[in-house]
Amino acid sequence: MSGFLQLLRKKKELIPLIGFMAFAATGATSASIYFLFTKTDVIINKTGNPEPWERLDPSKPQKLITINQKWRPVEELELVKSITK
Repeated sequence: MSGFLQLLRKKKELIPLIGFMAFAATGATSASIYFLFTKTDVIINKTGNPEPWERLDPSKPQKLITINQKWRPVEELELVKSITK
């Protein structure tokens, strides 16, 4: 660790680069944790629920940004679902 700090003292132009990289890594990690705990389409255990798309609420948007999206059920698909279950 002390070798790293000595390198930063000698080459001060690396400090902003390391700052930006740390900021990007923190943002990516926090976004991953946010999506893991808040989005229903992200699953960890595939064996417990082999068809996770069946539990999704179709009225709740799954995208990060949803603009003017309205969901209406497709009658043919609802008929197929009721027959197969």
